[in-house]
Amino acid sequence: MFYKPQDGHGLPHNPFNAIVAPRPIGWISTRSALGDNLAPYSFFNAVAYTPPQVIFASTGAKPDREGTKDSVAQLRDSGVFCVNLVTSALKDQMNASCANFPAGTDEFAQCGIEKAECETIDCPRVALAPAALECRVVQVIDLLGDANFLVHGEVTGIHIDDACVKDGRYLPQDRLARLGYHDYAAVRDLFEMKRPD
Repeated sequence: MFYKPQDGHGLPHNPFNAIVAPRPIGWISTRSALGDNLAPYSFFNAVAYTPPQVIFASTGAKPDREGTKDSVAQLRDSGVFCVNLVTSALKDQMNASCANFPAGTDEFAQCGIEKAECETIDCPRVALAPAALECRVVQVIDLLGDANFLVHGEVTGIHIDDACVKDGRYLPQDRLARLGYHDYAAVRDLFEMKRPD
C-alpha cells in the first residue's frame, strides 16, 4: 500500500499516528487566571540533555479557546507548564482528563487526581506521577495546518518518585505509551544494549 496524505488513505482509520509508535504520553499541567488544567498529549518527547528540553504538540482547537486548546492557551499566559509521566496505574485518570471539558475546568478535581505544587514554577503537578518535569516555555511554534502548535520547554526542575529509583537508575514499574487509534501499551519488558566503542 502507498498513499499520499493529501489524497487520503482509503482505510476506515488514519494509519499515520499508529505508524509512529509507541510514543510517550506527556500529561501536561498548566495554571492561569482561569485555574488549573491537566490534559494528555501523545505527540511528546525529550529533545536535548544540556540544558534538558522537551517538546509537545497540540493539534486541534476548542470553541472556547480561540484556535487552540486549554494547555496552549494557559502556558502562553503563564510561560510555564509541567510534564507528568504516566504509568498503567494512572491510565484511567489520564484518559478521563482528556474529556472535552469547558475552559476553566480543573481536571485534577473533576477526575479525582491528587495535585501537588511544583518547586521552580507556579504550576500544579500530578502528585502520584512517577516523574514530573517542571518547564519554562522557550517558544510556541505554529505548525502547518489549522490549530497545530509545537511547544518547546526548558526543564527547570525534576520530580522522581523514590520508588522508581533502583540501583541509581530511573526504573518505574512500567511506562504507558500511545500506539495510535485507541491502543496503548504498558512497557515492562526491558533489555540492555551497549553502544560499540
